[in-house]
Amino acid sequence: MSRPRIVIVGAGFAGYRTARTLSRLTRHQADITLLNPTDYFLYLPLLPQVAAGILEPRRVSVSLSGTLPHVRLVLGEADGIDLDGHTVHYTGPEGEQGTLPFDRLVLAAGSVNKLLPIPGVAEHAHGFRGLPEALYLRDHVTRQVELAAAADDRAECAARCTFVVVGAGYTGTEVAAHGAMYTDAQVRKHPMRTGMRPRWMLLDVAPRVMPEMDERLSRTAERVLRQRGVDVRMGTSVKEATHDGVVLTDGSTVDTRTLVWCVGVRPDPLVESLGLPMERGRLLVDPHLQVPGRPELFACGDVAAVPDLNQPGQYTPMTAQHAWRHGKVCAQNVAASLGIGERRAYRHRDMGFVVDLGGAKAAANPLGLPMSGPAAGAVTRGYHLAAMPGNRVRVAADWLLDAVLPRQAVQLGLVRSWSVPLESSSPEVARVPGGPERHGKAAGPAGQRPDGEETGNQPGGESAKGQPGGEPAKNQPGGEPAKEQPGGEPAKSQPGGEPAGRRSHGGRAKGGQSGSPRASGKPRRAVEAAGPRSAREGSGKPGRAPRASGAGSAGKRPTAPSGPSRSAGPPTDPGPEPPANQPPPGPDIAPGPVKRTDRRAAEGDS
Repeated sequence: MSRPRIVIVGAGFAGYRTARTLSRLTRHQADITLLNPTDYFLYLPLLPQVAAGILEPRRVSVSLSGTLPHVRLVLGEADGIDLDGHTVHYTGPEGEQGTLPFDRLVLAAGSVNKLLPIPGVAEHAHGFRGLPEALYLRDHVTRQVELAAAADDRAECAARCTFVVVGAGYTGTEVAAHGAMYTDAQVRKHPMRTGMRPRWMLLDVAPRVMPEMDERLSRTAERVLRQRGVDVRMGTSVKEATHDGVVLTDGSTVDTRTLVWCVGVRPDPLVESLGLPMERGRLLVDPHLQVPGRPELFACGDVAAVPDLNQPGQYTPMTAQHAWRHGKVCAQNVAASLGIGERRAYRHRDMGFVVDLGGAKAAANPLGLPMSGPAAGAVTRGYHLAAMPGNRVRVAADWLLDAVLPRQAVQLGLVRSWSVPLESSSPEVARVPGGPERHGKAAGPAGQRPDGEETGNQPGGESAKGQPGGEPAKNQPGGEPAKEQPGGEPAKSQPGGEPAGRRSHGGRAKGGQSGSPRASGKPRRAVEAAGPRSAREGSGKPGRAPRASGAGSAGKRPTAPSGPSRSAGPPTDPGPEPPANQPPPGPDIAPGPVKRTDRRAAEGDS
């Protein structure tokens, strides 16, 4: 008799804990597969310290293969679930397609940035949900302080050293607290010519900082922020975002080049395609974390609406503490469904919260005991060390070095602005040139991004017509393609067009969902942010190019129809057309000459 197959989608707090506990409980009696877009578990509570230069990125990234030795890791993102066929369809990191059969399925896909219909936010703001976003923010803040120090114009200096954080919850409060310390340390070593200092603003429509936590913790956090010079404005948010700044709801205008979006999260839209009962975007489950009527399906973490047995009628909030505990109970119940152990209902006890405000400052209430100052700082860091599933010694060593040595404020330039758009359902993966997602933010004047990066002819900048990122010629990739060509108006009965019949990916409804699975591996989510986005009008994931239908193997790019560019003059002996399977020149292929059948260099070759 074959061993039962267990597939876990997502390796966040809930998915990682489920895989680790199941591996221990089943003892090689089941095949456990973990599907995740990255090969690491990200310890999110310490992400603000990565952005502030305290911790190196690998410190908060725990290797999945190194800590889950008896779990098979598959890199990819789920783009459809066939519950009747017991298969999960996914897309790999290089565009390859695959399926995973299962006898038990655990959905722990986590959450994505929560967008609001505010003009300009999707184009000019950046979130804080993944490692690429933290690395980008550290480089961006460092660059803005350096540019402000070199600026002769006082207005430009003030705009560059003004940083606006929207959302005074757990994440936004820590980002503002650590960010203020980081920029102050930079200015002490390199004072600005105009004598100005960095300015941090924390905005929220709530009446107080961290409204979901104890009021004493809120007062402690706000006091520390104000002592560091953070402009805390409660009852105020962003009304409109532009390239040069933001307009607030109180009518004032703030000139800035930095807008950090920390207003909250929403469940991953993968679960919306299942056609099962939902509660505010979360999949309804019973106290045993099992979907009613589907004995093979379990859900935990941010995508699951778990009844709170301590507060009847309520559901457990979307926090890391609950997700971590969900994972353990879910693993026990999955094992019980296979005849190993007994089922148990999820019931939690509030152990308190900790908020690291940088340095020796923190706010904590372990077991309901409110604390502040150095004692709270020691409790906070001790809790994080105990909660991390790995890298404890390295994290403690980085904390020790940060206490005795100055921070290294340098730009690595590894993550660009267009690589981490706010409107992304995969914040844990940075976009790359030529990848499925390559559309970034709107460019500013003269090809300059809102963060001050010069773009030239790079994606997101203002390029020449007919070039990638500019106004391409018709029938060229990114332009107005011919009908029935990849990226254009596809023929009926083709993927991405009008489907010939009902698809079986997770029972996706005909009316409310896109007819084709997203290239990223997750179903397309509803557009919440206002403002024009070229990627929204296409099929598939925002910012990702649709896949070719039919020809070629999985992962190959479609062949663009040939034709002269608008910006080019009259053609002069273009020679024979390239082979049908030859990809077009541009940023979607590796640099280098394109071979032709007539042994002549192709037009546009480097």
